Amino acid sequence: MIRLTVSVFLELVEIKAKTASILPFLLGACFSWFNYHSLNLGYLLVFFIAMFLFNMAVDILDNYNDYHNATDKHDYKKKTNIIGREHLSIKLVFSIMIGMIIISAFLGLILVYITGWQLLVMGGICYLVGIFYSSGPRPLSSLPLGEVFSGPTMGFMITLICVYINSYQIFSWNLVNLGAILLISLPNTLWISNLMLANNICDLEEDEKNQRFTLVHYLGKEHSLQLFVIMNSVAIIALVAAVILKIAPVTMLLSLCILPVILKQIGIFLNKQVKKETFSCAIKILAIGAVSQTLTFLIYMPFINY
Repeated sequence: MIRLTVSVFLELVEIKAKTASILPFLLGACFSWFNYHSLNLGYLLVFFIAMFLFNMAVDILDNYNDYHNATDKHDYKKKTNIIGREHLSIKLVFSIMIGMIIISAFLGLILVYITGWQLLVMGGICYLVGIFYSSGPRPLSSLPLGEVFSGPTMGFMITLICVYINSYQIFSWNLVNLGAILLISLPNTLWISNLMLANNICDLEEDEKNQRFTLVHYLGKEHSLQLFVIMNSVAIIALVAAVILKIAPVTMLLSLCILPVILKQIGIFLNKQVKKETFSCAIKILAIGAVSQTLTFLIYMPFINY
């Protein structure tokens, strides 16, 4: 057994992929500020801690379950999975994961008590998806449902929860408000789903050896790559639509400046789908796209008239 170092811990919780939760959170704060002129910074901080802890716990759970479920047909368990590769203590990994979930849930229940039962429903959905994403006899990640649940849960639900926490005193549950939040979160939702899709494209053979039949298995690589392009295209269209419908400031159109970068990364990934070489293309698209969307939203904030 090897001691759990900081670098190993950060890989265990997949810290590099945390933009997938942090940026929808920031976008939700910007949207609430722009449309409702409301920010509850204290509650927002508590939610961020709860969200971040649970996000890390889910990634630990993913590695934990992959380690236990891996077959002996190849070297994934001993040489690829971080728990086996770094000879980590299973009990320690499990204890860290459970501790994070308990603290996250406790903080979430505090916010439910303050803001209302609606948060319990939204948070409950996120917890169920997070836990069953890689758990149970048929984990969501091993089915052609991973992309369907990962993007909407992290892209839409995190943004929705953030907006609700910031404006729960005045927030109205109607189709107009939900539609607006869905549209503003659509780029993140699609880019996060694309992260999962790209991962499954790269891992197709390895997943099939481990009896994980993802969406890529059913669509095939060619159609999966076409879907990758389509979702990136719709994400860009949604950015423009949000400005046209005036639920986002005109400054968000500046985010279109990153379009050449996104097109370049798409081209690289279409040319080669190798996990260690080109999966980072999907990560870069998410990071660059989501950051630009959030920053171009933020720069308009000083010009809002209250």
